[in-house]
Amino acid sequence: MRIIKRIFTKEDTKEVSSAQRAVPVWGPRIITITSGKGGVGKTNLAVNLAIALLQLEQRVIIFDADLGMANVDVLLGVTPQLTLYDHLYKNVPIENILLPGPGGLKIIAGGSGFMELANLSNTQRFWLMENIDKLNKLADFILIDTGAGISKDVLAFCAAANEVVIVITPEPTSLTDAYGLIKVLDKFKLHREIHLIVNQARSHNESAGAVNRLKDVAAKYLFIKINFLGDIVYDQSVCRAVKSLQPFLLHNPNAKASAAVKKIAYTMLYKKEPEVIEDRGMRSFINKMTRLFR
Repeated sequence: MRIIKRIFTKEDTKEVSSAQRAVPVWGPRIITITSGKGGVGKTNLAVNLAIALLQLEQRVIIFDADLGMANVDVLLGVTPQLTLYDHLYKNVPIENILLPGPGGLKIIAGGSGFMELANLSNTQRFWLMENIDKLNKLADFILIDTGAGISKDVLAFCAAANEVVIVITPEPTSLTDAYGLIKVLDKFKLHREIHLIVNQARSHNESAGAVNRLKDVAAKYLFIKINFLGDIVYDQSVCRAVKSLQPFLLHNPNAKASAAVKKIAYTMLYKKEPEVIEDRGMRSFINKMTRLFR
């Protein structure tokens, strides 16, 4: 039984009523959600985006890849019996560590407090990516929530994804660190196109200004295309939802933040074909990893 009601109204859908749904040809859309710095609300956004996609009748797996410091399960108010640690170090099949979440959401809990997870070898990274492929028939979307920054693990998960979403705030430190991450993705040719979501903005104008600053600098010095997916203006209901251990989309479906994340989910699901077609599959991942770690 589905415990999440569809809360998208006819008004919500009018912008995309004539759009064709993008049907994945190569299996699920694997989307890495990352950031240049911590504290931008990336994990909370990833969790609520997963819920919004579920409400659009998509099958979603959220993979908590903030290795050693994972907390997706905390934001969802669930307690994992098995985590990524059990998969990597106890050979538990990846299908067996899937944790059921609200409304049919499936979760791969990263495991918090395990130092080993913060220091994966290249062999472990390759093995993990190969095993993620086994989940292809179980999902339409696999959302990978990474840690912040430009560590090898973050870059490996970016390389593994079909698409990369970078979460920023309008703060100068966030923009600087996001540009640093984009610069690395461009340098190693991990992606030719990335998406931005602005979080915790005071207004839509502030969001637009932040995005334009990043776009202008990238256009001048880099070869990577930057797309703006949407923004979430600061909303007190988000803090209240976190304290209640619930996604804000479920805690207060009518909040401004909830409406914003629903709109972003629609954009992702119904967006037109990307202008830049990314290479996909394991061979592409191996080529990217070779460039990254040679």
